[in-house]
Amino acid sequence: MTGKTYVYSFAAKETQDKALLGGKGANLAIMTGMGLPVPPGFTITTEACNAYLAQGEQFPAGLEGQIKASLVELEKTTGKTFGDVANPLLVSVRSGAAISMPGMMDTILNLGLNDQTVVGLQEATGDARFAIDCYRRFIQMYGDVVIGIEHYEFENILEALKQKEGVKFDHELSVAGLTQLVAEYKQLVHNQTGRAFPQDPFEQLLMAVKAVFSSWNNQRAIVYRKVHQIPDDLGTAVNVQAMVFGNMGDDCGTGVAFTRNPSTGKKEIYGEYLINAQGEDVVAGIRTPEPISTLAEAMPEVHQELVRICELLERHYRDMQDLEFTVEKGRLYILQTRAGKRTAAAAIRIAVEMVQEGLLTKEEALLKVDPDQLDQLLHRRIDPDAAVDVIATGLPASPGAASGKIVFTADEAEALGQQGQAVLLVRTETTPDDIHGMIVAQGILTARGGMTSHAAVVARGMGTPCVSGCEAIKIDYEKEQFTVNGRLFRKGDIVSIDGSTGRVIAGEIKMIEPELSNEFNTLLTWADEVAGLGVRANADNPADAQKARDFGAKGIGLVRTEHTFMAADRLPHAQRMILAENREERAAALEQLQVMQEDDFYGILKVMAGYPVCIRLLDPPLHEFLPQAEQLMLDITTLKLTGGDQEELAEKEALLAKVRSLSEFNPMLGHRGCRLGVTFPEIYQTQARAIFKAMARLVKEGHQVKAEIEIPLVSSIKELALLKQEVVKVAEQVQAETNVQLDYTVGTMIELPRACLIADQIAQESGFFTFGTNDLTQTTFGFSRDDAEGKFLPHYLEAGILTDNPFAVIDREGVGELMRMAVNKARSVKPEISIGICGEHGGNPNSIEFCYEIGLDYVSCSPYRVPIARLAAAQATIRKKA
Repeated sequence: MTGKTYVYSFAAKETQDKALLGGKGANLAIMTGMGLPVPPGFTITTEACNAYLAQGEQFPAGLEGQIKASLVELEKTTGKTFGDVANPLLVSVRSGAAISMPGMMDTILNLGLNDQTVVGLQEATGDARFAIDCYRRFIQMYGDVVIGIEHYEFENILEALKQKEGVKFDHELSVAGLTQLVAEYKQLVHNQTGRAFPQDPFEQLLMAVKAVFSSWNNQRAIVYRKVHQIPDDLGTAVNVQAMVFGNMGDDCGTGVAFTRNPSTGKKEIYGEYLINAQGEDVVAGIRTPEPISTLAEAMPEVHQELVRICELLERHYRDMQDLEFTVEKGRLYILQTRAGKRTAAAAIRIAVEMVQEGLLTKEEALLKVDPDQLDQLLHRRIDPDAAVDVIATGLPASPGAASGKIVFTADEAEALGQQGQAVLLVRTETTPDDIHGMIVAQGILTARGGMTSHAAVVARGMGTPCVSGCEAIKIDYEKEQFTVNGRLFRKGDIVSIDGSTGRVIAGEIKMIEPELSNEFNTLLTWADEVAGLGVRANADNPADAQKARDFGAKGIGLVRTEHTFMAADRLPHAQRMILAENREERAAALEQLQVMQEDDFYGILKVMAGYPVCIRLLDPPLHEFLPQAEQLMLDITTLKLTGGDQEELAEKEALLAKVRSLSEFNPMLGHRGCRLGVTFPEIYQTQARAIFKAMARLVKEGHQVKAEIEIPLVSSIKELALLKQEVVKVAEQVQAETNVQLDYTVGTMIELPRACLIADQIAQESGFFTFGTNDLTQTTFGFSRDDAEGKFLPHYLEAGILTDNPFAVIDREGVGELMRMAVNKARSVKPEISIGICGEHGGNPNSIEFCYEIGLDYVSCSPYRVPIARLAAAQATIRKKA
């Protein structure tokens, strides 16, 4: 054979390359080499598929000849002849990509049957019913997959015949009925195509191979690849395998078996089978399969052999396997094996128990669990068996699921929540004013906003499910209702959300409560032993800090001090501070806030005693703490029209004037961050005093505390030097007042491209760096994150302009290069400088791997992402070593 090899026998020794043969083909070759009972066959490679698709759905040169040659070898092996009337060889044609995509591409069974070979099959087996049943199945599958006739067209004919004969199941049809069915199926093909059903077996095979290649680009396969982030250019292999038959009688059958329970991880063979059936009957739901445990009674020798093979395969692959098998006349055949899909709980239990059984090392076990799967265990989730009425889909902003009565205001959410009622807060978008309602709500649904909007960030920190940017819902606050796709939902109606998928669902849905096992803790202990990257948490209050500790965080990477201003008892003082006409008025308001913030810092530092706590000084623009201008204008108009209280009117008008004076064209790039500290130094001085006084109290109580004071949005060394000087001055004052030595450092958040470019300068004044990658991504791309995620980013992802949402996964080529540059520049002048990341990227496994690669010391994420980050950090370390 000359030229490129596109076809390999299962028995060939040349290659077992998964990328070339696909997962199914490689595993068939491996099992054949192990001497397991695998029906013989051959694999047409993924390279052939990619060439076929690249050449406008034309076979590459030499492929057809190689298929013919491989068929000849298969005929020799089986002793049967393809297309022979007396002893016909029949084959199955199945897809098999390098990465398993169960059910996403197409399969054809019984290929090679025609009007003559069906007679030969009948004579060879002595079973007319079996032969004709195989033929009608083949016409239906071929008609659907290759010719493109809708599946239901065949099903309608089948159902009509069953009604006519008065039977419920396919296998109860008479031979005469099946013969009639074949004739009607063939007539359907002729009616739809104007051609007779193809009778040439080799033509059938070539067309089937082309159909499987083309199925790589069917809609369900494209969607599956997108969801599971599988590259589009892998292509699929095609496996052509001699048929074995599970539908020849009661000593035949077909089934699926897992070497361990895929739901729980328990070490037991789990699955189901059908007597006298072919493979599609198991998954089609036409008959109810039997649990695999009953096979020991129905076919004891087959069951014994299946157990033996399961043990062999699990030892070989050192992973839980998912097998398809057929029993023909009492003999077991294995049609395929692959790593079995499993729940998060099962994945963890299997990994830990395989270490205990000596099948895996700890490091290998850590690589067997997908970090993102852990989300399943940390939050309530919708029961996968529950029927759901999805009314809309938004962005999956904060994982978990919740049901509750619709409320449209934070005040009402708080009132009903305090009465013990489950509420779902529905807002166009949330603001700091809504925090008291968000705290008690079971879930949050917003019509606007992205994955890093106020609602999303606050919800993730609290572990509250949130769906944001659900633009399909149209909210009418006045009528206290929203409409979506022609349906109306009023205040008090029950709605559910799935923050892991973005689904909004009508009614209350059955949930599964989170449960953490001993194996979960064991696995994460192993992760901490190998991880070369620390994990901290973002936490703004003692409760979040405690949750972070419970999940294994070794410190706090970000305390957003502005969030402590948002509580109902704090907001009036914050507003008085903003509205102050002079420094004295501002100082009076700040004095009240200092006491409150001191207690907050005391609580967080106490929970994290012994670990570093990074506290970011005030960052957002001041207008965020004031009412919205639109609402004030509405209130003023109402007061004027109704002759309302004149003093209240004057206050509202003055407040509106202040809001307008603080309004900015682009607040993200405006008067915020360190710029506030420069123009209003008393704000940062007050916050620093609150931090240091809290530290002094704790030291006197015998606690070991370490604070990192973070200056945000620095773009110049002079900004940092000026503000650092102010912070140090306050620290010295508090140390003198309390006679306590404080363990603290002053550093900055790197969140602007200019800061990355001059990181070597900034490092000279900075005790540490943390990357604020949300803002760094915005300023690098020139994207407004909420607008981008709500408007055009989905189109960019669909069109392939971007591979990932850069606010979810670090853009390594742009943002990542700036980060790498900043790390290298900083360490060139200060090798010991601590550098971490505190944006939400800190909880994304792909981004965590990149952070490890560029030499960061730690990542910080929301408390509920801490276990995910711990596992991802360990995996990054293990892979780097390899």
